[in-house]
Amino acid sequence: MENATMDKIKGNWNQVKGKLQQKWGNLTDDDLTYEEGKENELLGRLQEKTGETKEDIKSFIDKI
Repeated sequence: MENATMDKIKGNWNQVKGKLQQKWGNLTDDDLTYEEGKENELLGRLQEKTGETKEDIKSFIDKI
């Protein structure tokens, strides 16, 4: 994962989580459970739930 995306996830997770839920209303708190070191697993869950590519999800997070 790109460092900017990882830094954003680690530093501002509550803000990122809120924006992800706004964009994709079907995401649950369980879908958005963040554990440090498991960023790729999180992106995989988001990809599966939203149908977006990991690159699109990373790009969205980077723009927050």
